[in-house]
Amino acid sequence: MLELSILGFLSEEPLHGYELKERIKALSGHVRPVSDGALYPAITRLVTAGLLDQHTEPGSSAAPRRILSLTEQGRETLLERLRHPKDVEITDQVRFNTLLAFLRHLPDRHEQAAVLRRRLDFLDTPTSFFYRDDRPVRAEETADLFRQGMLRVARATGEAERTWLTEAITQLEK
Repeated sequence: MLELSILGFLSEEPLHGYELKERIKALSGHVRPVSDGALYPAITRLVTAGLLDQHTEPGSSAAPRRILSLTEQGRETLLERLRHPKDVEITDQVRFNTLLAFLRHLPDRHEQAAVLRRRLDFLDTPTSFFYRDDRPVRAEETADLFRQGMLRVARATGEAERTWLTEAITQLEK
């Protein structure tokens, strides 16, 4: 998720590390905070792999800033990751939102639709936070007020997401 965020934001414009960190925090930091101890080693790995380029510019009122930009190899890697996301990037809501944030960079609408279809297929698989006899428990099947709340909110969110996914797929495939 972190590397996808780095590649995605840098595909839009070159940024220095602090700006990049702030954008990643805005995207998912309230749920999964990004630390310097995770961000800067990830940047170093991507630079070493030839996916990012870096150069130094004078700071406006501070020390020189290291500016990061995406290389052509980095852009190809981003597009490949968008075309073929890992299963966890489809099934995990926060990771899927990160994928959605950059899916517009994938130029082929049918490839975009294929990613959304994978998410829709995942959402159409019966699931729950709780199981009884290997069967998902529905909100109406529990007397626990708080579990009912969890299950009802999850169902409503899932229904809204399925509706949007269906509409988006239809629009992309026109």
